[in-house]
Amino acid sequence: MRRTRLPTRPSPRRAVPASDRATTLARAAAQAAADKIAATIVGLDVSGQLPLSDAFVIISASNERQVAAIVDEIEEQVRLAGAKVLRREGAREGRWVLLDFGDIVVHVFHEDERNFYDLERLWRDCPQLDLGVVGTEQTPAAGSAAADAR
Repeated sequence: MRRTRLPTRPSPRRAVPASDRATTLARAAAQAAADKIAATIVGLDVSGQLPLSDAFVIISASNERQVAAIVDEIEEQVRLAGAKVLRREGAREGRWVLLDFGDIVVHVFHEDERNFYDLERLWRDCPQLDLGVVGTEQTPAAGSAAADAR
């Protein structure tokens, strides 16, 4: 009689916080978005769930023109922080632009798309990053750098 081996469960990923470089780039992207009056700015530490990137920065704006302005400013500020965009998707439509900087991925949404796709819900198991800024439609969490600055 031949024994069949039961499949083993994959071991859970260990919780490794986002690298200092990823956190620095995420804060640069968030500050750039805040400078262009983004409606919402959220950072997620995806390093424990996703081997390709350490952080997501999720941003929303009220119209396509503002999405484009935020994207341009993020590219410039993150470049000044020492990273260049590796991949840019969705810029032509201006409804959801994805900027891949390697260590971080920035999602800039029109508010309708952000509400529809709800990435924070999909990645709810990931801890939030304190980016030091919030969007115009958010209130800072107590103890965050953005709350302390007020």
